[in-house]
Amino acid sequence: PADIISTVEFNHTGELLATGDKGGRVVIFQREPESKNEPYSQGEYNVYSTFQSHEPEFDYLKSLEIEEKINKIKWLPQQNAAHSLLSTNDKTIKLWKITERDKRPEGYNLKDEEGKLKDLSTVTSLQVPVLKPMDLMVEVTPRRIFANGHTYHVNSISVNSDCETYMSADDLRINLWHLAITDRSFNIVDIKPANMEDLTEVITASEFHPHHCNLFVYSSSKGSLRLCDMRASALCDKHSKLYEEPEDPSNRSFFSEIISSVSDVKFSHSGRYMLTRDYLTVKVWDLNMETKPVETYQQVHDYLRSKLCSLYENDCIFDKFECAWNGSDSVIMTGAYNNFFRMFDRNTKRDVTLEASRESSKPRAILKPRRVCVGGKRRKDDISVDSLDFTKKILHTAWHPTENIIAIAATNNLYIFQDKVNSEMH
Repeated sequence: PADIISTVEFNHTGELLATGDKGGRVVIFQREPESKNEPYSQGEYNVYSTFQSHEPEFDYLKSLEIEEKINKIKWLPQQNAAHSLLSTNDKTIKLWKITERDKRPEGYNLKDEEGKLKDLSTVTSLQVPVLKPMDLMVEVTPRRIFANGHTYHVNSISVNSDCETYMSADDLRINLWHLAITDRSFNIVDIKPANMEDLTEVITASEFHPHHCNLFVYSSSKGSLRLCDMRASALCDKHSKLYEEPEDPSNRSFFSEIISSVSDVKFSHSGRYMLTRDYLTVKVWDLNMETKPVETYQQVHDYLRSKLCSLYENDCIFDKFECAWNGSDSVIMTGAYNNFFRMFDRNTKRDVTLEASRESSKPRAILKPRRVCVGGKRRKDDISVDSLDFTKKILHTAWHPTENIIAIAATNNLYIFQDKVNSEMH
């Protein structure tokens, strides 16, 4: 269905939240201001604007259908009253401008109120048009279309901290664009082999460093991260640092390569760490240590290790889960199956499994932690690993940049949970 959510992204203040879906639509939600008589009303996100960002296309040269599905949305830092965002499908990146109008001019000299030209012989005096208030209108206009930059499917876009450039990555190449120039981009990474039969890995995600405009990272299907420095050379095929963990031979299986593919990489807000997600684990890497991650969270859904065969058969093993940091880099979040999502507190090492469901999302309901059991012993409320629903999966999540508010996309539903008291998520 077209309304399956394919990406979720807060803007830099957290006042706006954008989602993209398989039908090429972008829906923007705006946070309501707090009202004095209802202190709990703040934090409600209501639909602010909806627009069609991409349409299905057909590549006649390659006989390929290009779907309209929005792969990623990235907000640009706000420079004036308008908001801007980038959205991309597999091939084309678009820059959209979102503006508000709540006044309209009245009293034209040459036109009547309907906009028809007046008979000029009847115009005897000049009047000054005035601005009259009107109902708020949110206008979304396409400012730029960055096309023809990619041969393969775009999997990530990232806006640079210089606020002038951004990059887009597909399976084999990463391009650097200037936000004002649509007809050319610079290819900064190209891992395409001379002979495609020698292809051993693809790029899975990439992101700019939050503070250093010359640094970016990209992850690969082989489970490694490469940190590149654009000051070193124009083509960053030679990485500055390579982060990978030697494989544990005792865990080696037919599925090792598939499940070690990194599906998402995110710099911490501080810029010191990188968070990665592969099929079964979340890892935190220190930029200064390439040999192994400083933290590994095996228990995202380690209980699936024995189920890899059936997950391979139903293609779930290729699902790409995302991960997110909270505003202070102390808690990380990632999704799982059965509409579960996981949170790990890096300081206390506590973790919790929560469920995004219609039942649990009544206003002011408190989310109950869930547990999955593997063996025969079951506690009350435990869920057996055999009864998990693999069609319900939380791939896309986002965390408000400063507050404990999270957005969870569960197929075609968007859940927004917020914490009212302390660090316990409600």
